[in-house]
Amino acid sequence: MSNCDICVVRNRAICSGLEPDELEALNAIGRERTLTPGESLVWEGEESVLVANVIDGVLKLSSNTEDGREQIVGVVYPADFIGRPFGGNSSHGVTALTDARVCVFNRRDFDAFASEHPRLEHKLLERTLGELDRSRRWMLLLGRKSASEKVSSFLLDIHERLNAPKGCEFRFEEGPETIDLPFSRQQIADILGLTIETVSRQFTRLK
Repeated sequence: MSNCDICVVRNRAICSGLEPDELEALNAIGRERTLTPGESLVWEGEESVLVANVIDGVLKLSSNTEDGREQIVGVVYPADFIGRPFGGNSSHGVTALTDARVCVFNRRDFDAFASEHPRLEHKLLERTLGELDRSRRWMLLLGRKSASEKVSSFLLDIHERLNAPKGCEFRFEEGPETIDLPFSRQQIADILGLTIETVSRQFTRLK
């Protein structure tokens, strides 16, 4: 039995459409890697040398502004795909926000495998289009919604993407709804284009 056969995101990750023999071949070129909070997997501006599936945990995508400030430009969750399989330099860094496990592949090996397996290339295209749709929704969130709507939408997105993991408790009919966030309030403020004071006020309103 390969690691792919027992992978917890097997049915949701980019490799979900592969046949057993294809999974075995993919498993042969991959390896599992663990990350601790603050540990980087990819650095902004460096040549893309690896790609990865997220097995567990939450990671941030970030870029630095001209004056050296960090801007979080995205978040990846279990079953998400990281990297540029067809080459080029990374436009952002990838850093763990929580303890995380990823299935890592050498980019060239993965590119060669994908070119020989149309199912995987099809999944790559699906994921790319999905990310484009998500980016458009994000533009709406940042450009048109109020502070309260931004924070609420952000929390609902986390709940949806993590599928209410252990540590999260939602009770929609009565009582409080809580979520164990992998972000600081300052990071949430940076992501949503708000001040930390505004984020704190919205959290207080939601309690």
